[in-house]
Amino acid sequence: MTAHIVAMGGGGFSVSPLGAPTNLDRYLVELTGKASPLVCFVPTASGDDPRYINRFLAAYGTLGVRVMVLTLWQDAARSVERLAEADLVLVGNGLTVNMLALWKAHGVDRAIKSRFAAGDVVLGGVAAGGNAWFEGFVTDSFGPRFRAVRDGLGLISGSFCCHFDVEDGRVPVYTDAVASGDLPGGYAADDGAGIHWTDGTIRGIAETPGARVFKFSPSLLPTSSGVLSEPLAVELL
Repeated sequence: MTAHIVAMGGGGFSVSPLGAPTNLDRYLVELTGKASPLVCFVPTASGDDPRYINRFLAAYGTLGVRVMVLTLWQDAARSVERLAEADLVLVGNGLTVNMLALWKAHGVDRAIKSRFAAGDVVLGGVAAGGNAWFEGFVTDSFGPRFRAVRDGLGLISGSFCCHFDVEDGRVPVYTDAVASGDLPGGYAADDGAGIHWTDGTIRGIAETPGARVFKFSPSLLPTSSGVLSEPLAVELL
């Protein structure tokens, strides 16, 4: 009854030039171990953007899976109930803080934690959908200025920083937050890279050649400026 969590800095079908599924999408489906898994797309962070939903349906419709979409603006209660049936819960990009607030209001956080505790599920996501699984993260949910926030689900201990290679403003905010203790140590991932958690073990993965993952840890060493950053080995999907 193994549970998997895959948190990516960015990537997947939403950034595919033609909207096709990518190696990340195929990897997530394969992790379920099911011939025809039920994939639940969670577009809360984008405000249930219909264009995003349609891109998901078009991409995953080619993968031989069953699909559903969790919506919180229409028939939310039934949508949340069906989370218990999902083999893969795929959380999209957008505004992390807004997403988590709505999840709490509708009980999505409790439903996801219950599904995770039951095991035999894959929880995956890109950017905001990667932040969600950790204790804390860096976000632009409040505007263009990045902030460190401790409000994730905490299924993985530590913190996460997405879009590490494409949004320079995140890097110093994340580094300072880990050094000061505002965020616990954790992981930063380029677009196209991330981490795969299984039974408490974390390894780096990438669907883009050259994409990187770093482990950040607070440090008292006088030469470290309060934080150590080490690159993780990554497996190319």
